[in-house]
Amino acid sequence: MKTNKKIYDIIIIGAGVVGCMIARELSQYNVDVLVLEKDNDVCNETSAANSAIIHSGYDPLPNTLKAKLNVLGNAMFDKISSELDVSFKRIGSITLAFNEDDINTLKMLQKRGEENGVVTKLLDYKEVHELEPLLSPKVIGGLYASSAGIINPFTLCVHAMENAIDNGVTLILNEEVKTISKENDIYNINDKHFGKIIINAAGINADDINLLVNKGKDEFTLLPRKGEYIVLNHFKAPFVSHTLFMVPSNKGKGVLISPTTSNNYLIGPSADLVYKDDNTTQKDIINIVKKQAENMICNIPYNETIRVFAGIRATPETHDFIIKESMSENFINVAGIESPGLVSSPAIAKMVVDEIVSKKINLVKKDNYNPYVRKYVHVDKLSFEEKNKLYQENKDYASIVCKCEKVSKGEIIDCLNRSCPPFSIKGLKKRLRVGFGKCQGGMCQSEALSIMASFYNVDKKDILYDNKNSNILLKKMQEED
Repeated sequence: MKTNKKIYDIIIIGAGVVGCMIARELSQYNVDVLVLEKDNDVCNETSAANSAIIHSGYDPLPNTLKAKLNVLGNAMFDKISSELDVSFKRIGSITLAFNEDDINTLKMLQKRGEENGVVTKLLDYKEVHELEPLLSPKVIGGLYASSAGIINPFTLCVHAMENAIDNGVTLILNEEVKTISKENDIYNINDKHFGKIIINAAGINADDINLLVNKGKDEFTLLPRKGEYIVLNHFKAPFVSHTLFMVPSNKGKGVLISPTTSNNYLIGPSADLVYKDDNTTQKDIINIVKKQAENMICNIPYNETIRVFAGIRATPETHDFIIKESMSENFINVAGIESPGLVSSPAIAKMVVDEIVSKKINLVKKDNYNPYVRKYVHVDKLSFEEKNKLYQENKDYASIVCKCEKVSKGEIIDCLNRSCPPFSIKGLKKRLRVGFGKCQGGMCQSEALSIMASFYNVDKKDILYDNKNSNILLKKMQEED
């Protein structure tokens, strides 16, 4: 191929959690890596709209990739959360039983967990209600998994990409892959990006990307399944302290109730087959979610609801992760990464690099690889003395922009100065929770927008809410004083 363009060793398509984790894993080696993302930010679709659960691994069928990578991934998160400065807590999960058939299913899941190498404990009526006093009296038992946890999925993904970029990876946003061709063993994406190896981590669109390179030959099919969720505000009254599951069905793990790392509570998801671009929420579906959740906990405080949302997950017809080279040499599919995809993501990255990429290219470790991101300052978590010291050093940290989540101007400016910064209000929201509180941005969005416009030296009208053409401001109604 005759071209003056740069030829990358590896191009990753997709900057969800799997693409970001693969990029970070590769960044420790002396290889040129490019990540292409069709949206205006990383972590913008499935990775941003999930249950944020680090599953223990007792549920997947033994000897599947899901089982293997779930358990391996779970064990990696104490180290990963420390390196990437991500909120992570091992709060444990309880799968609840409502009748004797459910108890038998829990016994089966416990045996499955033993095969997967996961320790669980069967709980009787007294034990399960002692752990969760607000449980419905209809709950007669449970299966407890102490290794399960909760994580901030936004910062996990963003910080993984930040760390990858800091170690030499290139990220290009707003670059939807529309064409892929190949000549003399070099792939050409959109007639401008050239690479020796392509990793397809395009989430719900991974099957469409695979068709581009294999000239319409269908190697696998992904079924888009939508999950709708309810988010409760953080409140002081006692609620739940573990992730609560219902007995899983053929649609998935079912509705859960769980704390989040930000002290909110998450209820959901539903599980309905939809079109790939349907991320709407429906009142009747949300009501079904509520009804199922009320089987677990009586008197759920829905008056504390601050928002509902929906996410699409890619369900493979094989019901297992698809991680293998395609019919086209040096084109690697990493697809069908539904639950437990989040917890599996670092193990998936390691498998892709160690078991597939390393056999195709010589991987030499960098001497200067740094697995840590620069620590983030969270004013709300500092002591009185630490706050005063910080305020004296930089007064912007004393200026609180988001009153609900207690985020300062200094934290926003620090975030904008990072190697994987937000270019939209939604991007800022994901990273720092600005506008994530009870008012949902009603009190702070205008100030956050002004800070971003000033930092990027653009007109306020140019600041987007999310992707292209999502401008928040369109024109001035009157001159400013």
